[in-house]
Amino acid sequence: MATMKDVAQLAGVSTATVSRALMNPEKVSASTRKKVEKAVLDAGYSPNSLARNLRRNESKTIVAIIPDICDPYYAEIIRGIEEAAMEHGYLVLLGDGGQQKNRENSFVNLVFTKQADGMLLLGTDVPFDVSKPEQKNLPPLVMACEYAPELELPTVHIDNLTAAFEVVNYLTQMGHKRIATITGSDSAAISNFRHQGYQQAMRRAGIEINPAYRVKGDYSFAGGARAMTSLLSLPEPPTAVFCHNDTMAIGAMQQAKRLGLRVPQDISVVGFDDIKFSEYCDPPLTTVSQPRYDIGRKAMLMLLELLRGKEVQAGSRLLDAKLVIRESAAPPSR
Repeated sequence: MATMKDVAQLAGVSTATVSRALMNPEKVSASTRKKVEKAVLDAGYSPNSLARNLRRNESKTIVAIIPDICDPYYAEIIRGIEEAAMEHGYLVLLGDGGQQKNRENSFVNLVFTKQADGMLLLGTDVPFDVSKPEQKNLPPLVMACEYAPELELPTVHIDNLTAAFEVVNYLTQMGHKRIATITGSDSAAISNFRHQGYQQAMRRAGIEINPAYRVKGDYSFAGGARAMTSLLSLPEPPTAVFCHNDTMAIGAMQQAKRLGLRVPQDISVVGFDDIKFSEYCDPPLTTVSQPRYDIGRKAMLMLLELLRGKEVQAGSRLLDAKLVIRESAAPPSR
């Protein structure tokens, strides 16, 4: 591997001149700069950008903590983050917060030891103290997808309550009264917001909420299938099911078909997120579409503003979600 000394010999200058030409080209003459640039190409020399960035007290690296890196929901968000980062010369390290806390903490340490410049959190499970007294001691930090008002962080997300209301309201307007819901964890902020949207839509339609129609899932295909089995075993099963994400909705839909029901003729199923699979499952899934790429991109751009020392206010940056009507819901047949 070529060294700076090799470049200096080829260019006929000192290593100090090579360093100035690469680090501060305005401090050398145009003719010297051209000689150094030619020597760099001829020698195949790659300047140590990491060392250069460290001298500037920056690493040009961002850490993004993903609650579950295998969840297809995050794919478009990550793409938005990475494309915005790349446009501004940054690399993104992805940390899977759902598997090992030790692994997550190691990524966090990169930020606190200045080996990474800032952090994006795609969930509310924060691995360090972000209370108000500690805010001034935190590295640049932006949250995406989930909103936790108590954390007082800049956040890019959608209005989960209103979006859930709209999809459940769509079912009530079709004539469904026995509408069940497969939720996420009670500890997840988005799960609580989506359940509130479900409750408001039911109350708006004058439908009494049956506690037995709420089953907790884990955002997985298998979790959706298990929840659907429980709902269909009730003495009076639901005619429609609202799932808190598409993965559970697809699992629930497939399980209903395995148990001999037709979707949507016998039971309607709707989801949330509009992952790619939802368009291609059988039948295609009615769901709520989130602007996931834009969520990732805007969160990254907001973090870059923080890194440039600009004032970024804490709180929500709401992006629009929309109801996508496909073929998994129909008026009740019973």
